[in-house]
Amino acid sequence: MLKNLLSRIANRETISYLVFGVLTTMVCLVSYELVKLMLTAGAEPTPIQMNIANVSSWVLAVAFAYITNKLFVFRSKSFAPALLLKEISSFVGARLLSLGFEIVWMNVTVSLLHFNDSICKILAQFVIVVMNYIFSKLFIFKNKGES
Repeated sequence: MLKNLLSRIANRETISYLVFGVLTTMVCLVSYELVKLMLTAGAEPTPIQMNIANVSSWVLAVAFAYITNKLFVFRSKSFAPALLLKEISSFVGARLLSLGFEIVWMNVTVSLLHFNDSICKILAQFVIVVMNYIFSKLFIFKNKGES
């Protein structure tokens, strides 16, 4: 029973999702810090600057994640326009939910509680990776074998 559970958890798909999830997180964190630096010149970000940096990093991370999830994690090989439109709209919709979580998280932890924005951004990524895997696995790339 334990072996069966382990094989369901530690398989090619989940391991590749974790690898590309880490890479997506790096895209998100690095782009956040770069945009924040451009907006603030190294000063503490205002809530508006933090949100601009957050949304900018989200756009880059979502584009990277869609491509890697489609091709390498869930191996969705079809490029039929109808399927692409469905996948992309579902993917972006799910990622908008995780962005909503992240915006609320960042504004509460940074603006209200005055925690460090970079640390809060990193902590949010752990929850977001789990949320996005569930959305991708159950709703977006469920027809991964289609060609």
